[in-house]
Amino acid sequence: MIELLVVIAVLGILAAILLPALSRAKAKANGITCLNHTRQLTLAWRLYADANEDRCVNNHGADQTRKERNTWANQNLSWGADPDNTNAVLLTQALLGEYAGKSVKAFKCPADRALADNGPRLRSYSLNLMVGDPGALLDEFNRDFRQFFKTADIRNPASTFLFLDEHPDTLNDGFFMLRLGRYEWANLPASFHNGGANFSFADGHTELHRWSVTGPNGTVRPGVRGAVAGDFPAEPRTDYLWVMERMSELKR
Repeated sequence: MIELLVVIAVLGILAAILLPALSRAKAKANGITCLNHTRQLTLAWRLYADANEDRCVNNHGADQTRKERNTWANQNLSWGADPDNTNAVLLTQALLGEYAGKSVKAFKCPADRALADNGPRLRSYSLNLMVGDPGALLDEFNRDFRQFFKTADIRNPASTFLFLDEHPDTLNDGFFMLRLGRYEWANLPASFHNGGANFSFADGHTELHRWSVTGPNGTVRPGVRGAVAGDFPAEPRTDYLWVMERMSELKR
């Protein structure tokens, strides 16, 4: 009996040592998978442009997305029982669906486990609002900044991001929106990956960026429903400026 208790105690100690390491390994694997998904979406974005006279894929807001379904993802997500949350056909028939190999998984970060009322939502990513034709939202935001309608319009592709993890609370359409220079988060990046988010860039590279502003009102927020509302000050401005500087450039 004593020997059995000793064995159980040793197993408990080993489990306590190994479980954190296994958790870190799983988190790292999720981050790598997420980077691969943003890379796949970026390749689809490039293939779409190559097949459409260099035009960037449409990047519409919520109302136009629901009305026309003619944008890169074709979804409006919510926390309720909206069919858009779980409708895979909207993604596979979206403008990037064919170029992403009709892979629904490519639109989802594995670390995003937030649940709507009707189950897991199928998308975690948004596209920089300054990239692509914003349709009805043209000139509504950031008129002093350059809108990139074609890939050739992007003068600094290595410094212009395309896709990113968006926080589940502000994720609805596929249009990641900031009012540049206003120093408020309208949409908030996610922080699924050790306090950071994955980004893809117009030159094809991807990277993890960790946020520096934490706390109750920081950039780093829990990835659960009800934690964030839009249009709140970015204080300090560190993380906001990092995103802003990689969205667009002032018109000359």
